[in-house]
Order: sequence, then C-alpha cells, then structure tokens
Amino acid sequence: MDVRTARPADLPAVMNVLDGASLSVDAENVRERIAAGVVLVAVADGRVLGTCVLDGREIDAIAVRRRRRGQGIGTALVEHAATSVDGALWADFHRRSRPFYDALGFAIKPTDEPDRFRGCRE
Repeated sequence: MDVRTARPADLPAVMNVLDGASLSVDAENVRERIAAGVVLVAVADGRVLGTCVLDGREIDAIAVRRRRRGQGIGTALVEHAATSVDGALWADFHRRSRPFYDALGFAIKPTDEPDRFRGCRE
C-alpha cells in the first residue's frame, strides 16, 4: 500500500470511500482540495482504499473502505498527513472515533457539542 497525494482522476473513488463512511462532504469541495494537493489517498493494486481530506492543518474528513478497516490504512493516512503539515495536526470527531485518535497520540478534549471531541497532535 502506498499513500500519495490524490490526482483529479481519483475523485470518483475518493467520493465513493467518503460516501461509504456516511460522511457529508461536497464533491466540488473535494475536487478543489485535490487540485490544491491537500487530499491524500491510500492505494493498493490501483484501488483507493482510504482517503484523508485536509483543510490547512485540520483533518476535514478521513475514511477507509469498510472491508479494509483495522488494517492500518487510516493510521498510514494520518501519519502521512502529520508529516505534510507545518505544525500541529488537528481533528474534530465523534466519540466513536476517539480510540483511533487516542492510539495515534492526539491530545483530546471534549467540545461544546455532545459526543464531539477535538484532538491535536504536535
């Protein structure tokens, strides 16, 4: 598996992964982020297995194909994102995702929204 910057031709696969994770992400916004070089994809055998959409130093969306979860793909995407941003990497996420961010060394605090957290990785 390789992690690389998404290419314009990856847009349908990126949207498929995001939709499969039930994330509400606007396709035009993702297209613009791909053009800006801030969308990462994890690829094996020419297939996009996961994606991470960045907004500056913030993880805007991260998802892995359902059948490929638990195989280190999300971790690889976050590790790559952490090395590609200048400074700390941030994420807002639902409580269900907290174990994932805990395992990656994010310092986590609750937000004002129920079941939501904010994490920072220096």
